Amino acid sequence: MLKIGLTGGIGSGKTTVARIFEVLGIPVYYADDAAKKLMIEDEELRISIINAFGNEAYNDKILNRPYLAEQVFNSEEKLKVLNSIVHPATINDAKKWFKEQTAPYVIKEAALIFESGSDKELDYVVGVKSPESLRIKRSVDRDNISAEQVEARMNKQMPEEDKLRLCEYVIVNDEQQMLIPQVLKLHEKFLEQAANRSFPAKAQRSTEE
Repeated sequence: MLKIGLTGGIGSGKTTVARIFEVLGIPVYYADDAAKKLMIEDEELRISIINAFGNEAYNDKILNRPYLAEQVFNSEEKLKVLNSIVHPATINDAKKWFKEQTAPYVIKEAALIFESGSDKELDYVVGVKSPESLRIKRSVDRDNISAEQVEARMNKQMPEEDKLRLCEYVIVNDEQQMLIPQVLKLHEKFLEQAANRSFPAKAQRSTEE
């Protein structure tokens, strides 16, 4: 079974791409959703977060998201601490999920695949590329925040060009090129590789345009 990563910057539309793969019958692990669930349900993880950020991090075992966001938003050091706690738990959860799947290939959708080191557990990583202006507009419309807030979040992430350079494949989501044909092309490629047990070295990046 092939394990495929799917990543992209804020507002790139990686979740939209993931939904298309799901329609094709491919299981998708949504790392952000899984992390949010683990932060509530995993007792060991909850204790680690409380130890790092104080009892205010939870209200009666319910994650205090506004408080935690305030703690990490303006502190790169605190953000690193939170990631160092949550990422390993999410990576381990994804490994368990992988073992439960029976499809020819599966997808892990995550914003921080390279930053968390989870790319080491994957056969390939697909990046979703979008113009910055479009990414900002989508994020403003989706999250009901200002463009300045979106840009501040972007500045805390790996630059899109650096992220995409590390991907083996790139899907362009610029609302000019159609998404479905790009996804179908990769779908057929991954099915063929899974069937042939063909795993060429992770070397060249291919832009599906």
